[in-house]
Amino acid sequence: MPDLIVIPARYGSTRLPGKPLLEIAGRLLIERVAALAIAAARELGDIDVVVATDDARIRDAVTARGLEAVMTDSAISSGSGRALAAAQTTGRQPELIVNLQGDAPFTSPAHIVEIVRSARASDAAVTTPVVQLDWDRLDALRAHKQQTPASGTTCIRAADGRAIWFSKQILPFVRGETDLRAREPLSPVLQHIGLYCYRRAALVEFEAAPPSGYEVLEGLEQLRLIALGLDIQTVIVPPASITMSGVDSPADLTRAEQLIATHGDPFVDWRAPA
Repeated sequence: MPDLIVIPARYGSTRLPGKPLLEIAGRLLIERVAALAIAAARELGDIDVVVATDDARIRDAVTARGLEAVMTDSAISSGSGRALAAAQTTGRQPELIVNLQGDAPFTSPAHIVEIVRSARASDAAVTTPVVQLDWDRLDALRAHKQQTPASGTTCIRAADGRAIWFSKQILPFVRGETDLRAREPLSPVLQHIGLYCYRRAALVEFEAAPPSGYEVLEGLEQLRLIALGLDIQTVIVPPASITMSGVDSPADLTRAEQLIATHGDPFVDWRAPA
């Protein structure tokens, strides 16, 4: 059975209600994310794309564009839970389920491709991408955290790529940083990208378990996976051409349009003739 990319898309949002249906530079947010998934799926092969929503308006907008959408319970609070519900509701039994955030319009399709290929070649419970920051990007992350301390997640991993820990703190502490900057173009800091490829059995186990203590403290659900003893394989990927976290506010919509105006629009319409 084909693997599955699920795009969770809730209508409700405290700061930005109905955000999947809001436009960024003339395209719906959900349309932009779907285009990323389809681009990755075409390169990977043997993988389906479905939007999982709790609102008929989102479903109708998605199906009108020729995409598959499935209704899921509005009580589901997490993207991972909605991804699992989508697979179960449609009767699918995929080996791998990708949870692609529905509010991340600048996710690199190459990152999706890399984690799925890695997962297909291993038996890891979960696979996820990280970016090794150069010094300028590390400086930018530090500056950003002065204003929004909970933004940006870093990862510590073993030599084989297995994740040891994730934190909203910038890890590791860099002793002798001045000398290291002079010798190395890249810092030792890995920034995590919130994109996951689960083995279906691992996702079922994850969703059945209560939040772990450290998960609650850090606000990072992947720490539940570590508490459960599920192995998370990290894949180092290059930075995306446009870097921005999820769209969560009107200001984020404006910033996204500014980034498109500056860097060009990455949207590729899958319905356009080849």
